[in-house]
Parts: sequence; C-alpha cells; structure tokens
Amino acid sequence: MALDSGSATSQTGATAAPPIAKRVAAERVHHGDVFVDEYEWLRAKEDPEVIAYLEAENAYTEVQTGHLKGLREKIFDEIKARTQETDLTVPTRMGEYWYYSRSFEGKQYGVSCRAPIANPDDWTPPELDADAEVPGEQVLLDLNVLAEGHDFIGVGAFSLTHSGDVLAYSVDTVGDERYLLRFKNLETGELLPDEIPGVAPGATWSLDGDYVFYQTFNDAWRSDTVWRHRMGTPASEDVKIFHEADERFNVGATATRSEKFLIIETSGKLTSEIWILESDDPTGEFRVVLPRREGVEYGVEHAVIAGEDKLLILHNDVVDGVKAVNFVLAEAPLADPSNQTLLIGHRTDTRILDIDAFSDKLVLSYRRDALPRVAVWPLTDTGYGELREIEFDLELFDAGLMSNPEWVQPTLRMGLTSFLTPLQIFDYVPATGELLLRKETVVLGGYDPNDYVQHRDWATAADGTRIPISVVRRKDGGRAATAGPRYAPGDPKPLLLYGYGSYETSIDPYFSVPRLSLLDRGMIFAVAHVRGGGEMGRLWYDEGKMLVKKNTFTDFVSCARHLVDTGVTAADRMVADGGSAGGLLVGAVANLAPELFAGIIANVPFVDPLTSILDPSLPLTVTEWEEWGNPLEDKEVYEYMRSYSPYENVEAKDYPAILAITSLNDTRVLYVEPAKWVAKLRATKTGDSQLLLKTEMSAGHGGVSGRYEKWKEVGFEFAWLLDTVGLADV
Repeated sequence: MALDSGSATSQTGATAAPPIAKRVAAERVHHGDVFVDEYEWLRAKEDPEVIAYLEAENAYTEVQTGHLKGLREKIFDEIKARTQETDLTVPTRMGEYWYYSRSFEGKQYGVSCRAPIANPDDWTPPELDADAEVPGEQVLLDLNVLAEGHDFIGVGAFSLTHSGDVLAYSVDTVGDERYLLRFKNLETGELLPDEIPGVAPGATWSLDGDYVFYQTFNDAWRSDTVWRHRMGTPASEDVKIFHEADERFNVGATATRSEKFLIIETSGKLTSEIWILESDDPTGEFRVVLPRREGVEYGVEHAVIAGEDKLLILHNDVVDGVKAVNFVLAEAPLADPSNQTLLIGHRTDTRILDIDAFSDKLVLSYRRDALPRVAVWPLTDTGYGELREIEFDLELFDAGLMSNPEWVQPTLRMGLTSFLTPLQIFDYVPATGELLLRKETVVLGGYDPNDYVQHRDWATAADGTRIPISVVRRKDGGRAATAGPRYAPGDPKPLLLYGYGSYETSIDPYFSVPRLSLLDRGMIFAVAHVRGGGEMGRLWYDEGKMLVKKNTFTDFVSCARHLVDTGVTAADRMVADGGSAGGLLVGAVANLAPELFAGIIANVPFVDPLTSILDPSLPLTVTEWEEWGNPLEDKEVYEYMRSYSPYENVEAKDYPAILAITSLNDTRVLYVEPAKWVAKLRATKTGDSQLLLKTEMSAGHGGVSGRYEKWKEVGFEFAWLLDTVGLADV
C-alpha cells in the first residue's frame, strides 16, 4: 500500500487526514557518503500505487482548501471581469498579409488569422474590430479545434514559407514537450500528408519552401539532431544534417531575418558554436562560423553594411587581454569570421543581450541598472550612423522588440510594460524618433494605474552586495486598510515575495491582471532580484551558480529581512513564491529561514536537485552540470549540493505553511521531486502548519493549458495565499 493506516478516508472518498507515504529504504552512495532515500519509490510513474498516492494527496488538498471554494470562484470571476475576452492582437505585416490572433469569449485558446494587405506601401496596421468581420480573413490555426478531445495542448512551431502558402505547425497534447509536426496548405486549407512525430519545438523553411528543418530529442530529452525534410516525401527519408555528440549541448535551427542564410546553433551553458548555409542552397553543406572554444559563447546576425554582406558577432571572448563577460559586438566579413572589427567594446555596467539586423538599421538590446534597454543604430551608405537609446519615462519597466519579421521595414514593433502599465504595443519610427501607440491591453472594471505605486528598493547581503527589490502596492493599502486593527495604516502589510535566481534569467517588471486581486485586497507584491539571475549582468549570474549557488538563497533571505526590518511587512504575513529553479530557491529558504515566512508556494519545484543531477539518464541532467556542477565526478560539488538540497536537508523543526504544485507529465522537473519533498516534510517536520501537494495529472512544466483553466489555477493559489496571510475575508 502507498499509504499507511494513519490516512483516513471519508464516505465521499476524500481523505480527511494527510496521506502518509510508506517508507522504503534505498541507499545512494557517492564519494563515501551514504544517503538513505525513503521515498525514491515514488519515481515509478507507471506504478498504480504511486498514482494512488498522488491522487490521495490531491484529495487531501481539496478537503483542506474546500472552505476557499467561494474565494477561488470570486478571484476567477474578478480576473474574467477585468479581461477583454473577445479581442485582437495588433496585426504584424509579413509578405502580402497582416497576421494577428483572435480570442473569443468562452473559448480557451487563441485563433491565428491573416488578412491581405490592401496597400503595399502602407505600414500602418489596420484597426480591426474584434466584433466585426475582417475582409479577406483567413483562419490559419484554431487551437480550440485542435484541443478537442484533449485535456492539454501546447504549440511548438508556427512557421510559414517565404511565399506564405504553407504553414508548418506542431502540437503537444500531453505536456511532455514532444511535438507532432504537421503542414497546412493555406491556399486550399487542407492538411498535407507530411507528418513528423516526436520533434522538438520549432521549424525552419528553406527559401524555396521545398524543405523544412527541424530538431529531435535523444533519450535524455536533449535536442541533439537537426533533420532536413523534403516536402512530399515520407519522414523516413529525412536527412540527418547535424548531430551534436556533446551531452552538454542542445542544437537548434533558424534563419536570418534577411532570409539569406540558414543557421544551426549548438550551445551549452558556457560554450556555443554556429554553422551557416545559404538558404537558396538547402541541400548544401553547412560550414562553421567560428570553431567552438571552451568558455566562449557567440551569436551571429547577417547584415549589409555599406553594400557588403557582413556577420555581426556578439561574443564574450577575451578582448585586449580581458574576458568580455558582458559581451561585445564585432563585425566580420563572411569569408573570414575570425577577422573581426570591434564595434561596441566591453562595459562592466552594461550586459549586451542581442543584436537584430534590418536592411537599414540595427537594434541593440542590453541591460543596465537592472533594467532592459533598447537602442536603434541606423545604417548609412558608408557604414554606421548614431546609436540612439529609446527612452521610457518610468522608474521600472520592461521594453523590447516584438515581432518584426521583415528585412525591409520603416518601423519597429516594440512592447512596453511595467508593474502598473498594461502591455503597450508601439511602432517606433527611426526616421523621426516617434513612438506610435498601436494598442494598450484593455483592463476592464475601471483600472487606474494612479491607484498604485511601484518602486525599487535595495537590500544588503551578508557579503555587502546590494540586492535590488522591485515593489508594487496599492497607494491606499487596499481593502485590508479598513479590515481591522491588524491592517491599520502604518502597520506591516501582507506581502508576496517572488524569486527565481538561475540561468541568468531576469525577472523584469510586468503587468498582471490576476495580481490586481491581491493588490486590491492590500497585498504587496515584491520581486527579489537575487544573484543567479541576469538583472545586473553576467557576473550577477556567475555569483549565483555552481559553488556559490547559496548566494541565491541568502540574497532572498536578506531581501525578506530587509522588508521586515524596514516595516514593510512582517514574518507572520509574508509568503515566499518560486517555480522550477525558483522552487529550489524557496525550498532551500524553507530550511534556511523558516521563521521569516507564514507560507511558501512552490510551483514545479526543483527540490531534489542532487538526486537528479547525479543521474545522467534523466532528462536534461548532463546539460545542467555547467549550471550546478558535476557531483558525479567532483566530491566538492556533491557535498555543496548536499548541503543545500531542500529534500535532503528537511529537519524536525517548524516550517511555514507550504503549497507545492506539480504536473505528472513534466519533463523538466519531474513530479517525483515535490512528491518526495512533501512526503519527507510530512514525516519529519514539527508543528501544525499546513502542508499540501497538488498534482496536475494531465499537464507539463507550464501547468494546465487553456486560459480559463489557468485562471482557475490562479484562483486556487491566490485563495490559499490570502487565507495564509489572513486576507481571505477581505
């Protein structure tokens, strides 16, 4: 039996007492260390006993949160009431059509459409009415139709031929991120017989539309092979054109915006290599741009400079004897990419992220002062014009290029958002410097950004490093301000502290309609921009990985303590939130400083990292060694990871209330990690704080699909959160 006799069942079948997982001792021995894992048996996904245990946990969670059903529904209704359900995106011009997506009230998924361009010289997107018929509209892909009969659906590829006559698209109906690639003739509306199962996301066409390039996974879920498929032939005849043998690397195929070249990029966490081929010669041989060198990352873009084809190379190699950790930009001739001319040198305060090339301009994306920046660089007949940064009058914001598929275009489609600013879509006109607002996400119900405030705060870590914190709240304190003496003006407020801190991922300011349900009740939302992320440049990432990974966790604790010490919040009303690698963060913090939090939300949490990173047969493990270290070969890495692994460091002490959410078909962080963590916590921890595990039985790493299902999930999490901090009835 999966459950001990201590687990009771009500007449309705719902468990009234917490499930107690059985203990089966399994020894793990490495570097002389013996770890007895009593819950490893939960890894047997096909075992009915394991499924029974997960379902028992789900039933227990439902009972424990049953009193919040009304609040869950209320939050769902609030999100729905604030959302313009029937809507259109701003059309994007490509070839002879405007492309856009529709959403419809009552439908879970979007519908991809296009309409013909009336005037070839007009780059002003048409103002379409979501409730009116669009002349010449063609539906390309209706996910609502494709989702029929499935509990889950995800799209991995959406790629059109240069002429726009065939659409390559791929779908996943399980959540395991293995896709079925199909092809639709857009002139007849018929599906072509070509069909390729088990592919990775993405598809890239040759210029003539006769061939499509795609990637497949190996058994460890690593994208390792690029294939060439000739349209009209069986997939069994597809040609393997590139295979990456290095287990640390993933491979992908794409094309330059100019459509002159096809690109294969293979990369690990620290090293990359790029191969290139003229797109009008799809059966030719790809050639390497720069041979891989350990520790050197680079990317390439094709540009035409003063009439000559050039490669723009973004890299972090050594320049003038100094490692360019924040990357530099260089120019090189096609015939000799090693013959580089430096265009933008290295700066310690600016991390260059990307370079986009158009026929007459370049767009540089970079980070400075923990915020993303965008600059436009005109190209002239003789070379380069004046680089101009686009200014936004906001203290905190996120801005960047959006879809700009055309090589020749007079405008640039950009997006701007903040914690207070619903997504705004602009067309930037480089010739005049104008930002033309094309659309702002509508928030129904009388949303007024002036009712809220966002600002940047700073905590100080134990080693003296200043850690940025983003904070957003309602100016008047929300409804909690009048809910009783506990929430009187001047008192510490309930606060949700979010963190991630891995893979150089930056958590930039973003607007959220669901978040308003928290802010309006008096909850403060804050983001701890801890080391391991990319907010402050590459070194910020380097100082939160491998053998200094604990900086990520202690930075988060420092941010939490700062918010308490400055009177913003208090430990009895603060909840930590993190997902995936952020789940590792909050799991480690639960062991490190449980007294600082009333609750912890851990989504698909990476809480058993050492077990996973020790097993090269598991998905993604080998590719992760450059992020965490290789504990198989390195005793120091093993001991270091052993010292912070949330699962292995559970102790007999009081923990905050914990809600762990996972998905059975997740291939990135297996469901077994939070399942084992919760089982061990339940058997070990002291006190009576709530401990819940919720497993989505037909979803993957991103959770449930469909907007209404996602809103229901948000309602579930938010209701638990508000209950935990005493705002359930506010």
